[in-house]
Amino acid sequence: MAARSFSAVAVRPDWESFRDCILRRGTPRRVHHVELFLDGEMQQAIVDRYGLEEGLDRSDPFFALRRQAALQAFLGYDYVVCGLEGMEWTYHRDVAEDTAVEGRRAAGREYMNEHRGPIASWNDFERYPWPDPAKASTRALEWYERNLPEGMCMVAGLTSHYAEQLSWLMGYETLCYALHDQRDLVRAIFERVDAFTAAEVRRYLQFDRVRFVWGSDDMGFRTGLLISPADTRELVLAGHRRIAEMAHAAGRPYLLHSCGNLADIRRDLVEDVAIDAKHSFEDAIETVIDARCTWGDRVALLGGIDVDFLCRSGERAIRKRVRETIDACLPGGGWCLGTGNTAANYVPVDNYLAMVDEGRRYAG
Repeated sequence: MAARSFSAVAVRPDWESFRDCILRRGTPRRVHHVELFLDGEMQQAIVDRYGLEEGLDRSDPFFALRRQAALQAFLGYDYVVCGLEGMEWTYHRDVAEDTAVEGRRAAGREYMNEHRGPIASWNDFERYPWPDPAKASTRALEWYERNLPEGMCMVAGLTSHYAEQLSWLMGYETLCYALHDQRDLVRAIFERVDAFTAAEVRRYLQFDRVRFVWGSDDMGFRTGLLISPADTRELVLAGHRRIAEMAHAAGRPYLLHSCGNLADIRRDLVEDVAIDAKHSFEDAIETVIDARCTWGDRVALLGGIDVDFLCRSGERAIRKRVRETIDACLPGGGWCLGTGNTAANYVPVDNYLAMVDEGRRYAG
């Protein structure tokens, strides 16, 4: 490896080729890379290893944005993910020890309380401090609009948390009971979330360098959906359909991240919601190569190098799997290389970089 680089192959950002790949307009000239996000600890490890903060002024009010753009370009991504700032939601969270190598030793790992959230009654609903997207800051969007490196774009998000907000605001257990006992309350929460999301996305679409909208909404678990297919269609997919329509009307593809087994709503996602790409694949549910066979002719598939595999495997096995996945998924476009979920802080940094480097080296 050359000094201060993890790959001998240089990559120049090209968001238009990235877009054409996602829209399945033919086999791209190179492998494009995609990631929902890299955990902060993963980012810091790479920044420190390769000196990516050198030359940046920490007192600069836009230091974090400059650093993020530099990191994304260094790794070979064609975009940065950017959202509105200053929209705080209140949830009930629990904390556990974070035992990852790059773990959050002081803060621990947070997760949502599954039993009861901040809204369990109409009184809770009325008192809840709903954030207002009209009052949120577009500071980061404005800076990236002016300063992103040539060839890079913004991906708006992560947005459209319909299923997640229902379970986060009510607690998953409370939501399951409320679907039967307080359905009008569940419906009211959905409508507030829908109005919020539509207003949020309208603000994103005002920026020319926002070229994609990325919805992120975990709807399932390993063997099925978190709520019934009918309830998912009414209280989740109806929202995604609205946001996809907004994105498409503005000429932007709509990407969807969702964990879980979505087999029961796959047709809805393609034909009703009309997503342009699906992200998040777990080998225990369906490998991305299998997904390419089942519905890769209708939507783009993003990522798919299983996170558990990345954690447990050696470099040779990772590079072999990446090459095999590219061979199976890249022809014709409609696939980008990345993890099956996120570059989490428990993924070994060298394993993540081996995956990215192998994509850079691929020559067909």
